[in-house]
Amino acid sequence: MQNLLVTGGAGFIGCNFVRYMLDKYPDYHIIVYDKLTYAGRLENLQDIQAKHGSRLRFVRGDICDASAVDGAVRAYKIDTIVNFAAETHVDRSIMNPDAFIQTDVYGTYVLLEAARKAGNLRYHQISTDEVYGHIHGDHRSLETDCLAPRSPYAASKASGDHMVNAYHITYGLPITISRGANNIGPYQYPEKVVPLFVTNALNDIPLPVYGDGKQMRDYQYVMDHCAGIDVVLHEGKIGETYNIGGGKEMTNLEMVQILLDELGKPASLIQHVEDRQGHDRRYCMNVDKLMALGWEPQYTHEEAIRATVRWYVENRWWWEPIRNGEFKQYYERLYGNRRVIA
Repeated sequence: MQNLLVTGGAGFIGCNFVRYMLDKYPDYHIIVYDKLTYAGRLENLQDIQAKHGSRLRFVRGDICDASAVDGAVRAYKIDTIVNFAAETHVDRSIMNPDAFIQTDVYGTYVLLEAARKAGNLRYHQISTDEVYGHIHGDHRSLETDCLAPRSPYAASKASGDHMVNAYHITYGLPITISRGANNIGPYQYPEKVVPLFVTNALNDIPLPVYGDGKQMRDYQYVMDHCAGIDVVLHEGKIGETYNIGGGKEMTNLEMVQILLDELGKPASLIQHVEDRQGHDRRYCMNVDKLMALGWEPQYTHEEAIRATVRWYVENRWWWEPIRNGEFKQYYERLYGNRRVIA
């Protein structure tokens, strides 16, 4: 493993993974392949490019474009594909499912075909805990649990996972899959809940909490996730899936309270609004399988939230232009007519 094609590497988790890997492995070269949608930004890579120079290359392209993917694999002598490229936001998937099917399902197929045609390259798929659906009682999702996605986004990612496993069984493609909990940290587009609430609060705008705010989530710091992917790539068993998360959970309201406390902002900014359609009440994964390989998270939930808040406070240069651009129309479309319930 030396020449990695990291698809979606200009996005949130992808850019942090590129940063992590180039810092840790001085002999690795990474080709970021990204079509630069609204959430994929070259600004996310500028510090890495300045630090690592020719060890990082960028190719603008769509994972649904088979000839472009094949060309990048050949041109850069790729031996490993790590697929972060995806449409990821549940609310956008409810408004426009088509984009999710195209990228998360068909795009995954194109990448798998490229890996197969190039001689069965090592392939790793980035997935999500949302493929397990709503988790009842005190159960923590195991990698062997049946998938029960309940949103177009989750269904598209589950479909990609099935395709990856099918290529391993049918063609012997050397694959692994990781399913991450709710990632937070630097460079996350402010449509997602934590950066949305931080940037709203900094502007003294109400925080639109869905429903009663008692949905349970596992908030993990993005660099813990990146370290887990690294372990799966190097130590994981081919053909296997690994959960990556804290293995614990908190309510969304608890998250908001920590966030507001870090900012020194009042609880009066909390505004309960009409809930999301089909909103899953609880995600929580069992991460014993990955921990058995020597990985463990370095951040607690609270530490992850506070570190994330501080990054957005210190990096207005990054998010203020986003909030003043396309994001305005998206925000109005999603929240403008949503009924306030408290």
